[in-house]
Amino acid sequence: MDFLFFCFSGTNSLVTVYQPPVLTAALGHDVIMPCQLSLTDDKRMQTPPVLYWMYLTEGSSDESIVWSYSENYTGRTECLDNNQNSSNKSILFRNVQWADSGRYLCKLSIKNNNKSFRRKGNKTLLMIYDTMIFNPTGHNDSLLRCGVNVTRSTRFALSIVHDGIKLQPVVSAPGEADAALPFISLSETVPLRGKGEYECQLHLNKDLVTKSIFHYQTPEPNVMLFPEPWFLYGALLLVPFTILLALITALLIYSC
Repeated sequence: MDFLFFCFSGTNSLVTVYQPPVLTAALGHDVIMPCQLSLTDDKRMQTPPVLYWMYLTEGSSDESIVWSYSENYTGRTECLDNNQNSSNKSILFRNVQWADSGRYLCKLSIKNNNKSFRRKGNKTLLMIYDTMIFNPTGHNDSLLRCGVNVTRSTRFALSIVHDGIKLQPVVSAPGEADAALPFISLSETVPLRGKGEYECQLHLNKDLVTKSIFHYQTPEPNVMLFPEPWFLYGALLLVPFTILLALITALLIYSC
């Protein structure tokens, strides 16, 4: 958070630029990039502040304009409050992709008495995660596996709990990575320990980012099933007919 003091005819004005240090977003979804400006005496400003959002290239001093105008981000960014005098300078970032992971900077340009001043926030790190997959493994129904792709970072952690108790994984992949891919794959596999609710949780540091729930019911014990005795059913149905036939035969013989 940066502070900037201005003096206007003996009056002090304090400008504060705030943006959160870290944001997470689901791949392909929209995310709000917060930026809040605070000015103690904005009535003395000649013109409204001008907002810039920049993308900072990792390992370089290069900056790409995200807002206000950028060919690379056309149709993907939108200011949430179009009132230039508003303190809310947040933008809506649409359809985030892996390539959007990185640091973003909110800048404020102020002009007064023909002098321009620029102040900035402390940067926001945008981190992306994909859809979580949580189900029994294909080769062993007694094992439950959870996996998710995330932005390359050691801050993400995956865990599985059963009825509120964290389970010890039998197989864990803390960050399988392919250098050609913009993400790493996290996964954990735990044994199914009876019926109940299993929950896979993705954390960023200590904050819960997303979760998936799997309800497990223990299978019924094996019961031996016998085939239907259709032959017996047929034999039983023939008994009355046989008796009736015998009676008719006896009557015919007796009448003769």
